[in-house]
Amino acid sequence: MTTRSLLSILADGLFHSGQELGEQLAVSRSAIWKQMRKLEELGIEIYSVKGRGYRLPGGLDLLSVDAFAAALDGKVAAQLGDMQFDLSIPSTNLLAMQQLQQQPGHGRLYVAEQQTAGRGRRGRAWVSPFARNLYFSLVWRFPQGAASLEGLSLAVGLGLARGLARLGLEGVELKWPNDLLWQGRKLAGVLLEVSGEASGDCQVVTGVGLNIAMPQELATDIDQPWVDLQQICGTVPSRTQVLAALINELVPVLAAFAESGFEPLVDEWQALDACRDQRVSLNFGLNAVEGICRGVSGSGALMLETAAGLESFHGGEVSLRRLS
Repeated sequence: MTTRSLLSILADGLFHSGQELGEQLAVSRSAIWKQMRKLEELGIEIYSVKGRGYRLPGGLDLLSVDAFAAALDGKVAAQLGDMQFDLSIPSTNLLAMQQLQQQPGHGRLYVAEQQTAGRGRRGRAWVSPFARNLYFSLVWRFPQGAASLEGLSLAVGLGLARGLARLGLEGVELKWPNDLLWQGRKLAGVLLEVSGEASGDCQVVTGVGLNIAMPQELATDIDQPWVDLQQICGTVPSRTQVLAALINELVPVLAAFAESGFEPLVDEWQALDACRDQRVSLNFGLNAVEGICRGVSGSGALMLETAAGLESFHGGEVSLRRLS
């Protein structure tokens, strides 16, 4: 018996007796009880009622590897490598980077139902409850080296916005350099990490966190305005469908970027720019620059109209916020 096989039965949200579960999984009721304790350790709420059994209130939308593979466009599936779906790991980016140190790869996809040490930019924790949002990392090879990667985080954001548009979601905006917003609230974030040479072959781990159905009780752990697909849409496609839609758009964007860089995507990105022509503050640790956002350059640099004129700023450990 595996934890996933038990969860797949309980995912319907109905009561299942210990005897029924034991018969289906060919284990003892004692083994079922021990597995329930493991589920609780994952942060999964379980109702246990004597005489009726166990249930997961509201059910559970587990990711399906088979349904995901079936939903991929043919050309996209051909460009993907190994796929690894885990229940609970520290971080999909961390796992991807660790495996790259052992063996270079391309097109590898890492997906988790839960991250126990998920990270955003600037070392921030990414709140990652079990089977409620999407957490994944995609490894992509860029033969021109790290020097060719400027603007990549913007291209990734655009790919994700295309994926959400494929699902019918309108109103998504992009915030330089790597956030997706909806009505000023954060919907998704991107974290890029590079393995390889500055001028030679390198692999980029693109980590994505997308809010789908964030439990309200975890809102106190998030230090900025946020939103999830459930709040926006009410009825949300399965998390597997959402993942497939994102990958179906992200892979072509990465392939195009490897060929031509960011410049062909500038106009499309700027049409979704959340800060265009607004007064903003760009923060570098203890220093900050204020000005009016004038979009991005062909290389993905932020164009800021300041007292000194039109200046360009590149990504890194910076933070952009709109001023009221």
